[in-house]
Amino acid sequence: MKKVAVFGKPGGGKSTLSRKLSAQSGIKLWALDLIEYQKNGERISPEEYSKKHAALINADSWIIEGLGTLESFWSRIDAADTLIYVDLPYPVHYWWVTKRLLKSIFAKPEGWPEGSSVLKGTLASWKFLRLSPRFWTPELFEKIQSRGQGKNIYRITSVRELNSFTV
Repeated sequence: MKKVAVFGKPGGGKSTLSRKLSAQSGIKLWALDLIEYQKNGERISPEEYSKKHAALINADSWIIEGLGTLESFWSRIDAADTLIYVDLPYPVHYWWVTKRLLKSIFAKPEGWPEGSSVLKGTLASWKFLRLSPRFWTPELFEKIQSRGQGKNIYRITSVRELNSFTV
């Protein structure tokens, strides 16, 4: 395990899992939200993002967490040796997105982009969750499996699996 892609719907614990894996393995973690957004909360240009992402996946080792653009997602799937799809039930995702918002009243979520509004992020997460059944389909997972032949592929479908996951 040298190049790990962690992906899935918003609010599923991808960041927490990725931090845990990084601590266990010593592999540097890159959260796409922190690459995609400037310190003032604004998105960087698509060209700048593509350049930064290409440099990341060409490194010797990494854990990259998040979705990013569709083009960058597939290049990450192709470059990674380990794929981790966090696919919890939708109610869990909705609850954890909401819980993150409620907790943000007292403390900024760990790994949250500097200058980004947790409220705006929550609204965006709820929107993406509502649209997710059109994207995160069984056919998409089949395509991931097909492109990931010869790689370690994990699909985490329960909180218990997520909490006990190690590689």
